[in-house]
Order: sequence, then structure tokens, then C-alpha cells
Amino acid sequence: MTAGLTPYADALAAMEARVEAIAAGTATEQIWLLEHPPVYTAGTSADPAELVSPRFPVVPAGRGGRYTYHGPGQRVGYLMLDLGKRGRDVRCFVHGVEGWVIAALATLGIEAFRAPGRVGIWTHDRDGREAKVGAIGVRVRRWVTLHGFAINVAPDLSHFGGIVPCGLPDFPVTSLAALGNPTPLETVDHALALTLPGFLQTLSCGQQNET
Repeated sequence: MTAGLTPYADALAAMEARVEAIAAGTATEQIWLLEHPPVYTAGTSADPAELVSPRFPVVPAGRGGRYTYHGPGQRVGYLMLDLGKRGRDVRCFVHGVEGWVIAALATLGIEAFRAPGRVGIWTHDRDGREAKVGAIGVRVRRWVTLHGFAINVAPDLSHFGGIVPCGLPDFPVTSLAALGNPTPLETVDHALALTLPGFLQTLSCGQQNET
């Protein structure tokens, strides 16, 4: 974990190098919890029409998904895990990441859930609407994972107005702060650490699929 704001391009380069080393057997798995300066990232399915107002740098991310935003007040988690040792089940991995974030938010008093057909972490905002509180975007290279999740803790939600977040114009984006639950990033990190063992255990579903 790095204190302060880590430029997105720097994190991406370091993550890709780490993944190559893990795949080569010269480095161990890692999970990073970071915070970035404002940036829009473009996934492999990004539609230029959904880049409404590029007020911040736009960086091709190489992950799945469309446009998303990262910035101060958002906890970003990068997961560099070897699925070659965990059953090679990408669907199981994504499901497990969603479950991990949902479990962590539950310890903070936030009721979050999966939404059929919509990857990510959802909750109900103060008006009762389904709103996105966390994003999921991953890539797998040589059976080692890259990228991961982002939890909106207390970012400037107006910054999401420069894009159609994740290609879903009909659903708002929210944050823990907007839900009336102001939470320090360090407290979110503690919740993620507390629920991490359960997430890692869920990845055994891939190993079961191989038997």
C-alpha cells in the first residue's frame, strides 16, 4: 500500500511488471491499495461517445469494461493473484472480488449487493435508487490477474460527469460519504483486510471446477 496519490500510469506500469514476474515465478502475489490523482481510464470496451467531457487525463487501461474515473477519496485495489494456482476460473474470481467488497462494506454498515447483468457493487442511495458504489474491472494475463476494484469512499462525484460511468447512463454513482457514512480510507482498508481471508477462500471454487 502506498500513502498519498499515486499517478495512474506509474501504478499501471509497476503492476504490469509485477504480473510478468509472478507469471515467471520470480515474484509473489500482491494486493495494492492505492489512491490516484483525477484520471479517466478506458477499458477494452470503451466507447468514445461515452467520454462526455475529458476534463482529466484519459489513459487506456487494458482491463475489461468501459470508462471509469479514479481520484482522491476513492480506494482502488489492484489484485495480482495467480489463478494458475487457484483453478483458472475467471468468473469465480470476479464473483469473489464482488463478494469481498460487499462483505467489507457490510462491516461499515453499508448494505451493498450484486445486480444481475451489471458488474460492480451496488447499493440504494438516499432516494432509494440503485446506485453504483464500487466498480470492478479486471484482466488476466498468463493466468495472473491485473487491476481489480474501486470503492467510492468520498470522491468528488461531479467528476464522474465527464464520462458515462461503465456505460450505464441510467444509474447514478454514489459514495459512502453521500450515503451519510463518512469513513476514513484507513477504516475501509481495515474492513478489506478483515474480510480478505474469506475472499481468498472463495477462489477455491476454481480449483473445484478442475477436479
